[in-house]
Amino acid sequence: MAQLPLPGRPVEAQLSDHDRLVLGDLPQPVVDILARLMADGHVAVLVGGCLRDLLRDVVPNDWDVATSAPPETVAALFPGASWENRFGTVTILEPIRVEVTTFRVEGGYRDRRRPDEVRWGSSVEEDLARRDFTINAAAWVPTEPGSRAGRLVDPFGAAADLRVRLLRAVGEPDARFAEDALRLLRAVRFAACLDLRVDPPTEAAIRAQASSAASVSGERVRDELLRILTCDSLPSVAFALMEQLGLLSVLLGELAALRGIPQGKPLAGDALDHSLRAADALPVDDPILRLAGLFHDLGKATTMAAGHFTGHEQVGAQLTDAVMHRLRFPNAEIDRVVHLVREHMFAYTHEWTNAAVRRFIRRVGAGALDDLFALRAADAAASGGTTSLDELRRRVAAQLRESPIEQRQLAIDGNDLQRGLGLAPGPVIGALLERLLDSVLEEPARNRPHLLLGMARQMLAAGVGAQRVPPDKSDQPAGNQG
Repeated sequence: MAQLPLPGRPVEAQLSDHDRLVLGDLPQPVVDILARLMADGHVAVLVGGCLRDLLRDVVPNDWDVATSAPPETVAALFPGASWENRFGTVTILEPIRVEVTTFRVEGGYRDRRRPDEVRWGSSVEEDLARRDFTINAAAWVPTEPGSRAGRLVDPFGAAADLRVRLLRAVGEPDARFAEDALRLLRAVRFAACLDLRVDPPTEAAIRAQASSAASVSGERVRDELLRILTCDSLPSVAFALMEQLGLLSVLLGELAALRGIPQGKPLAGDALDHSLRAADALPVDDPILRLAGLFHDLGKATTMAAGHFTGHEQVGAQLTDAVMHRLRFPNAEIDRVVHLVREHMFAYTHEWTNAAVRRFIRRVGAGALDDLFALRAADAAASGGTTSLDELRRRVAAQLRESPIEQRQLAIDGNDLQRGLGLAPGPVIGALLERLLDSVLEEPARNRPHLLLGMARQMLAAGVGAQRVPPDKSDQPAGNQG
C-alpha cells in the first residue's frame, strides 16, 4: 500500500489505477466531509488539483471533492454552504474551504466555453472522462467513512504521466480543445508551472486550434495569466511556450510584436526576450507588478528610430491600458500598471536639485515609488546591467521626512482660502491650491499660512489661470532606449 503523508515521502513509482493509497495527513475537515457524504449513502472522492498535488508530494492550496449526491442534498448536509451555479458545485467555507461538485456529464460546447447541457452523472469514472488533462483526471476513494486509507481511481494514467512529467489531453485532443478554448491556455500553464513536456498529439492540437483562443473571454484569459505569473516557475517559460504554440500573437499581440525589435543591450535577445526577463526578475507574490515588467516596453514595437525608442513609455502606457481593459482587469490594477509603464524612464542624476526630487515624488506618488524602483531594477537586470538607486532612495526618504509633497501638507486648506480671501467654494479653490503646492515644492520655506495667503492674493490679482511655477526639467525622462 502506498503511503502518502502531507507533506512526506513521494508516492510509489508504479502507482496506478485501483492501487491502494494512504493519505496520511489529509486535513480532518476534508476527511469529515467525505465521511459525512459516504455515511448518507453517497459516493464521495477527492479529485482535481488537490489530488494532483498530493501525487506530486506538494501540499495543496485548494480542496475539491466530487460526489454522487445532487447539489441540493450536499447543501442540506452542510448548513452554511453556498450553491450559486448550475454546475453543481457547493462551497463549504468552514473550517476550511472545500468545493464539493456533483458527478456530471456534459454535452455540446457551442460557445467553446460552457457546456450546452449538464446532467448529473452516476459514477466517478464518467465524471473523470469529461476532464481536460490526464493529470487532473484521477480520484481518491476512501476505504470507509473517516478513513485516510483508500484507493486511486486512475483510468487515464495520471500518476504515470506525472511520474514522467507529461501533459496529455484526456481522450482525443482535438475534441477536448474544441469543447473549451481556454484549455489551450491552461495547457501552457500546467506545462510551465509543473515543468511538464507536452504530449505530441496534444501539442499538435493546440497549434491547430490556437486561433480559437481569441474566442475566450477577457476575464478568463486574465485569470489564467495571473495564475501563470504566480506559479513557482519563471513567467518567461510560459510565455515562450505560448509563443511557440501560436497563442501569444492571438491573446497578447501587443507583446508578441516585440519579437525582432533589437535591443542593443549587454544581454542577447530582442525586446520580447528583455520583457520576459524583466517579469522574471520581479516578485512572484505580486503578479500585477510582474505584469508591469512584462508590459513596460510595449511601446518599442512602434517607436524605434535611429536606434532609439523616443517616447516609448507613453505609447507603452496607452497600449497597456488597452490590453488590460480588454482583459477586464480592475481599474485600480490598470491604473497601477499603466502609471508604472509611463514613469519607468525617469533619468536620475546627481545634479537633481532637492526641488527636482520633490517634483519627482509628487509626479510618481509616494505610494508608487517602491513599485517603480523595483521595476527599474528589473529592467536593468533584464538588460544585463545594474542600476544603483540608493542615492535617489536616500534623497526621496529625506524629502518625505522634511518637506511637504502633497496638498494635504500645505499650511492652509480650502477653508482657509475661503475665509481669508472671501471666496466661494468652487474650482478656483483647487486651482489655487495646486499653484501654491507648485510654489512650495520649489521652496518648502514658503509653506507658512501668511505667505501662502499672500501668494494666493497675488495669483487672484493676476488671474487664477496664471502660469504655474516653471518646472525644472532635470527630473524628466531622457528619451533614450531604456
